[in-house]
Amino acid sequence: MLLSDLVQDTLTTLAHYKLRTFLTMFGIAWGIVSITLMVAAGEGLRVGQQKVAENFGKDIMIVFAGQTSLQTGGKRAGRRLQWTAEDPAIVQAQSPSCSNVLPELGQSSMVRSAYNSGSILVTASYPPFADIRSIPVATGRYPSWEDERDARRVAFLGSDAAKQLFGTHEAMGETIRVGDFPFTVIGIMRSKDQDSSYDGRDVSKVFIPFSAALRDLPNRPPWRPNSVDRLLVTPRSVELHDRCKAELRYSLGLQHDFDPRDEEAAHIWDTAEEAKAFRTMTDGMKYFLGAVGIATLFIGGIGVMNVMLVAVRERTREIGVRKALGATRRTIVRQFFLETLVVVGVSGGAGLGIAYTICLLVNLLPMPQFFAGLLPTWSSAFLAFALLGSVALGAALYPARKAASVDPIEALRFEAGG
Repeated sequence: MLLSDLVQDTLTTLAHYKLRTFLTMFGIAWGIVSITLMVAAGEGLRVGQQKVAENFGKDIMIVFAGQTSLQTGGKRAGRRLQWTAEDPAIVQAQSPSCSNVLPELGQSSMVRSAYNSGSILVTASYPPFADIRSIPVATGRYPSWEDERDARRVAFLGSDAAKQLFGTHEAMGETIRVGDFPFTVIGIMRSKDQDSSYDGRDVSKVFIPFSAALRDLPNRPPWRPNSVDRLLVTPRSVELHDRCKAELRYSLGLQHDFDPRDEEAAHIWDTAEEAKAFRTMTDGMKYFLGAVGIATLFIGGIGVMNVMLVAVRERTREIGVRKALGATRRTIVRQFFLETLVVVGVSGGAGLGIAYTICLLVNLLPMPQFFAGLLPTWSSAFLAFALLGSVALGAALYPARKAASVDPIEALRFEAGG
C-alpha cells in the first residue's frame, strides 16, 4: 500500500469513529495543557520572587551588632556590641573576598518642606548603597563620593517621601529641613516593589550622605556618637560568598573582641541563603507539578491503549478482510501506528496552542507582587510533547501487534458469529 493511500485510509477511519477519536484527542490535549500550565505557574512564581528580591538587593549580607554569647580573650559573655564608623574601612582591608563594606545609619526625623512635613526615616550610607540595594533613580542623582567627602547637605527622596513632602509640586532643587538642618533635594527615586526590609520601605525614606548624617544626626546615648546601626557587605562574586562571610566575621571579631564563631555577637541576614532556600522550594514545587502533569500524560497513554484495543476488536472483520486480500503484518502495524501518530500530533499541537493562549491571556491581567505570570518554557513544552508521544506510541504498540496477529479466517468467522 502506498503511503498516500495509507494516510487517506487512516483519516477515513478516524473520521468514521468520530466520538472515539474526539475523546482520545481530548484526553491527550488535556494532559499537554495540564503539564504546560503547571510548569508555567511554577516558573512564574520563581521569576516573580526573584525580581522582587532583586529590588531589595543582590547577594547582600546585612550585619547587625548583637550580644556576645561566648567568652573570649578573658572577656565575659553577654557584652553588648556596637559597630563604629571606622569598622568598614578596617573590615574592607582585612576581607579581600568582599567587594563592599558599607556603614548604614537610619533614624526617624521630622522632615519639613515648604508644603508639608512628617516623621520620615532618614537613611545614610556610602554611594555604592544605591547599587547594591537597587535604588532606582527617576530624576536627578543619588549622593556621590564628592558629596560624601565634603559632607554636603544633599538629599535623595524616595518616591512616596517625595509625594508626602511635595505632593504635585516640583521637588528637584528645593530645600527640605531634616531636623534643624537644611538639605537640598538632588534626586528622586523611582517607585519599586519590595518584599522585605529591616527598617522600612525604601520608597518612604530620605537618603543623605553618611558623613553628613554622622555629623548632623548621630546616634544618641547610650549609643556612641560614632556608632552605626549595621554594615552592608557584598562578596566579589557568588563563588566567594562564603569566604567573604568568614573573613567578615574574623575581622569584626578582632575589632570588637568576640569569637568569630559567635553568631549572636554578629547576626547576619544573608539574602543569598534566603534566595537559595526559596529557589529550592519553587524548584520542588515545579518538579512536583511537572510530576503530576507527567502522571496525567501516562493516564492519557493508558486511555490511548484502551481505545486502540477497542478499535482492534471493533475492526476485527476489517483486519481479516485486509489480510485475506494480501495486506502484510507490517502494513497493519503501520496503519495503527499512523492512526496513533495523527491523534497524538493533532491533539498535542492543539493542547500546546490552548496552553500558550491561556498563558498569554492570563499574563494580560495585573499580577500579584510575587507572581510574574504563567511563563511556559519551550523545554517543558518539548518535554511534554516527547513524553506524550513516547507514552502514546508505546501504548499503541500492543494493540498494533494484536491487530497484526489476527488470523483472517478466524477474524471472518468471529465477525460472522457476532
